[in-house]
Amino acid sequence: MTRLSVNINKIATLRNSRGGNTPNVMEAAMNCQKFGAQGITVHPRPDERHIRRQDVFEIRPHITTEFNIEGYPSEDFIRMVIEVKAHQVTLVPDTHDQLTSDHGWDTFTNQAFLKDVIARFKAEGIRTSIFVDTDLRMIEGAKETGTDRIELYTEPFAKMYPVDPILAVAPFKEAAKLAHQLGLGINAGHDLSLKNLRFFHDHVPYLDEVSIGHALIADALYMGLRSTIHDYLSCLQ
Repeated sequence: MTRLSVNINKIATLRNSRGGNTPNVMEAAMNCQKFGAQGITVHPRPDERHIRRQDVFEIRPHITTEFNIEGYPSEDFIRMVIEVKAHQVTLVPDTHDQLTSDHGWDTFTNQAFLKDVIARFKAEGIRTSIFVDTDLRMIEGAKETGTDRIELYTEPFAKMYPVDPILAVAPFKEAAKLAHQLGLGINAGHDLSLKNLRFFHDHVPYLDEVSIGHALIADALYMGLRSTIHDYLSCLQ
């Protein structure tokens, strides 16, 4: 079964918009686990507009499933991930002020940098994943960095899905097949939702994990967190 990791950034965004501690980010993370999520994802950005560094340290002792930290591997980020002993780190090529992740790594231009960063995490026993597009050459480059997994950037699939689902999913099938042949684990994320997740899961082989935040938290406003997580899990059965 493909694992579901819930990204709780949007809960922190709501909290930060008003100040105080409502909604409580740590309570939300614990509830996601209780309701069946197999992981919690956070993406602390330099401006702390949603998840804060303090959240990362406070949440970690309460994660009994998997704690996945996403971010650009600045020196501060690397030290934080190692200090809190994340189970998985997902490296994204974001600028410091980027609204949301919107492209994968150029795994050849950045290969030496990624090799060094990944080696540091692996020395600490932290599983590594790097954000990539479906460009097969870039997946081959990802293998050379020493990463354990890739995370397929799925916004192009989500955008094309309402128009032509088969065409939308085709490059992701090929990317997953190649990654598996190369011995890489396969994660996926960005704009996956109840509308498209089951189709993606049914057509993309070897999928280890999906990380979903925005759509899941939005659905929870209407359906409740428990029911929403159960519905997303049912798409991955």
